[in-house]
Amino acid sequence: MTVMKAQSCLLAVISCFFVGTSVEGFYVPGVQPQSFKEGDEVPLKVNSLTSTHTQIPKDYYKLPFCKPSDGAKMASENLGEFLTGNKIQSSPYMIRMLEEVYCRKLCQVQLSKPDAVRLKMHIRYGYHNNWIIDNMPSANLGYANGKPQKHYAGGFPVGFTSKDKKDSFIYNHANILIDYHSREEGYRVVGFSVEPLSVKHEFENNFKWDGSTPEGFTKTLSSCPANSHLTRDSISRSQKVVEEESILYTYDVTFKESDVEWASRWDVYLSEDHLVPAQVHWYSITNSILVVLFLSLLVISVLVRNLRRDIDSYNALASLADEERDVEQDETGWKLVHADVFRPPDNYPMLYCVFVGTGVQLGLSLLAAIIFSAVGFLSPARRGSLMTSCLVFYMLCGIFSGYVSSRLYKAFRGRQWQVCTIFTAVMFPGAAFVMFLFFNIIFYFLQSTASAPLLDVIIVTAMWCCVSIPLTFLGAYFGYKSDAIEFPTVTSTIARAIPPPPLMLNPKIGMLVTGVIPFAAAYVELFFIMTSLWMDQFYYVFGFTLVVYLILVITCAEVTLLTVYYQLCAENHRWWWFSFVCSGGTSFYMFLYSIVWFQALEASKLVMTYMLYFGYMGLISFAMLLVFGSVGTLTSLWFVHKIFSTIKVD
Repeated sequence: MTVMKAQSCLLAVISCFFVGTSVEGFYVPGVQPQSFKEGDEVPLKVNSLTSTHTQIPKDYYKLPFCKPSDGAKMASENLGEFLTGNKIQSSPYMIRMLEEVYCRKLCQVQLSKPDAVRLKMHIRYGYHNNWIIDNMPSANLGYANGKPQKHYAGGFPVGFTSKDKKDSFIYNHANILIDYHSREEGYRVVGFSVEPLSVKHEFENNFKWDGSTPEGFTKTLSSCPANSHLTRDSISRSQKVVEEESILYTYDVTFKESDVEWASRWDVYLSEDHLVPAQVHWYSITNSILVVLFLSLLVISVLVRNLRRDIDSYNALASLADEERDVEQDETGWKLVHADVFRPPDNYPMLYCVFVGTGVQLGLSLLAAIIFSAVGFLSPARRGSLMTSCLVFYMLCGIFSGYVSSRLYKAFRGRQWQVCTIFTAVMFPGAAFVMFLFFNIIFYFLQSTASAPLLDVIIVTAMWCCVSIPLTFLGAYFGYKSDAIEFPTVTSTIARAIPPPPLMLNPKIGMLVTGVIPFAAAYVELFFIMTSLWMDQFYYVFGFTLVVYLILVITCAEVTLLTVYYQLCAENHRWWWFSFVCSGGTSFYMFLYSIVWFQALEASKLVMTYMLYFGYMGLISFAMLLVFGSVGTLTSLWFVHKIFSTIKVD
């Protein structure tokens, strides 16, 4: 499940000014509450097994667990759920509202050699169960340092290993705790948690049950207390995973009345029981705002003051007669490059237009996804909604990518507009789709639930070919039909030679250093986003994400303006690619950060895990390069056009 989440961030990577940043009173539009009468069945469903160490989700029933007598039935799922590796199925657990159960026997499974090996492997790789009741994932009631702890994300583990890592034990008993809220129309589930226990069950009078006859269901277990719930203290032996061992699965059910309203039942999931206080996010926002204020003051003090002085001196010099002008000192600074500043890029002008157009498409679709998440339309309660929405937003924004790339390419007097439009439509989504297909095929052979069904792959392909590409061509049509961008100066035939720059104004150093500042404004929030992507945690403070995203855009724009201005002052007129790489350099530090953060993942030694992580993080970093590079380009184009339109040029 966590594997395919990365796509949603790049389509990822990545709370709200309008509705606030609190998660209190959480409500998901379009999700209706379900009420139960006393004695009504409360279905328990199982989702894919997940592990943060392998990032490869597996089918729940691939392990020797109890299956429904009529076979496991798939729940109705949307496109986003399939693409994110969800596989929700029915289970044999029988739960009825307000009916408490004590050590109820579910089934008995005898482990074959392949079953034992497979179960041990999943336990040692840290796989977790993900159960669902009334659309709520199970919280984990565990123990750490002898104290009870509750975790609301990531499910509960399949088992555990001994301290010497030689033996594996399975959690074959589940204490199921359901919180409910009473209303006139019935009872509503507002909480769901599971305490997993490992117990070597034994029948009274040394009864042996082969699991094939119903007789064992009527026998009393000496390993369970009479008319009370099984606890950690009452367990004498844990259930070891051994070949030919018979494992008896049991469960308890407890109901507890709660004052929590149905509309607020996800609050504790999203805040993780307030283990991560909001002050941490506010620290991130404060840090980012201070960076922006510092840059804004720097831009005002340097650019505005220097530009006003430069423009006045240039215009005063231009108004002098020729003989008087000869007496004055020679012109210096950015005015000298007026005949070359709007010269198209020397290297790969078409690729430059494709990058900028694709960055605009990605940036707008990401902004739309964050805003819709912040107002509550996209949430963890609606599985797959974020993924589906990102795909839809990206397709619809194709018209903007076609328009921007075509306008820019027309300004460069490009002739191969059809080729430019095709590259804009297929370059980035094509690279992402090829990577998706590559991993999807590997997942298929690994029998992972992250392998999307063929029908869904066809649907995504049809969405790309029948919606995204035509919209890109439509935007390009309007772009080429529009008037070309008029530049305030005439470009000379021969390019002006660029003098050797001083060390601090070397373009390569500028490209390398400027990306640090935007990254510094967002690195705190990036930690929480990375945790959500790769460690199966819920993330819903999208209001903070929106603020950080806007701050990143502003920071990239301001940093690029400063660096471009000083490059022009150094008589370097090649600012096109420079402005793109300067602001897009944030992606380089993002990838470096992902390498450092990978250590916290404690990933297994599987080659597939490394390929997944660095493959998707590389794609996310490339998407960041396009998004923020386009911000720097468009901002610099406006800036350069503005300053050269204010001076008099012979």
